[in-house]
Amino acid sequence: MADNSLRERLDGIEARFEEISTLITDPAVIADMKRYVRLTKEYKELEKLTATTRRYRSLIDNVAEARELLACESDAEMREMAKEQLDAATEEIPRLEEEIKLLLIPADPEDGKNAILEIRGGTGGDEAAIFAGDLCKMYMKYCESRGWNVAVTSASEGAAGGYKEIVLSVTGEGVYGILKYESGVHRVQRVPATETQGRVHTSAATVAVLPEAEAFDVEINEGEIKWDTFRSGGAGGQNVNKVESGVRLRYLWRNPNTGESEEILIECTETRDQPKNKERALSRLRTFIYDKEHQKYIDDIASRRKTLVSTGDRSAKIRTYNYPQGRITDHRINYTIYNLQAFVDGDIQDVIDHLIIAENAEKLKAAEL
Repeated sequence: MADNSLRERLDGIEARFEEISTLITDPAVIADMKRYVRLTKEYKELEKLTATTRRYRSLIDNVAEARELLACESDAEMREMAKEQLDAATEEIPRLEEEIKLLLIPADPEDGKNAILEIRGGTGGDEAAIFAGDLCKMYMKYCESRGWNVAVTSASEGAAGGYKEIVLSVTGEGVYGILKYESGVHRVQRVPATETQGRVHTSAATVAVLPEAEAFDVEINEGEIKWDTFRSGGAGGQNVNKVESGVRLRYLWRNPNTGESEEILIECTETRDQPKNKERALSRLRTFIYDKEHQKYIDDIASRRKTLVSTGDRSAKIRTYNYPQGRITDHRINYTIYNLQAFVDGDIQDVIDHLIIAENAEKLKAAEL
């Protein structure tokens, strides 16, 4: 793993972390609340990676020191200490390498957002609505255990109980990044309360988890902005032509509507102060992208609503809740557990953890780090 290209990448990340550490204490940045919040978020994202990288570098140094000691040291006690240091570092390095690989995979920018949780009864009539109500209770208990706040946005009750449809607003730290794994069709196999013959029925409910839209949100990776400075032209005193106060930024932006990328070029020479010109150029960049993406946000939520909520057909299931067997099976990863009662009481973290592990494995394979 410790090849030059990766070392350079980690060097760049550490440099960016140090840059952000300085920026978030700058009064001008703090005054721009939107930028400050975004930089603070980036700081938190890089903080763990930077700490892990520094620990990794320290272990690499420990290995080199231990090997050097073993090569030239004759004292038995010193050699034993060096061997212990070498063994400990050698054991720890592979684990840190895997952790760094995962941390290097770009996170979904929406993972930290709040979420809209929609539950609808699907196939199965009254029993499907009752099951939708059970899922609602399950998620409410789970959210409570996580310290998240839940509010009912809208609800349509079923004739025999439960809900034909219920929409919840969930707020808290990292809500969407966790609940997104619950999107899909959930199937239940049990004897309904309305069943007189004791037969097991199969019903379904759909769950859709959407990231809560932030009005006209603009995502700019400031680390990808290329900056140039130049001397301003024209009249304006001795400072204008002698100091490189003018700034030029280039930013490769991908149009979400067409999928095509275009380079945005913005110059600013409005003031004689380079930092102020940088801030104004950034403001113009945000305004430019805002205008372009305004409609994209409206269309994006509408398309998510159509694609995430399927018809409720039993063939599109992601998870089965089998009451006679006390079994939960998640079909995406073929994972089965036999603690159904605890699960429907909100103890769903184990399955989510397994889904996260499976997704991370896929990401690592795709990234080919």
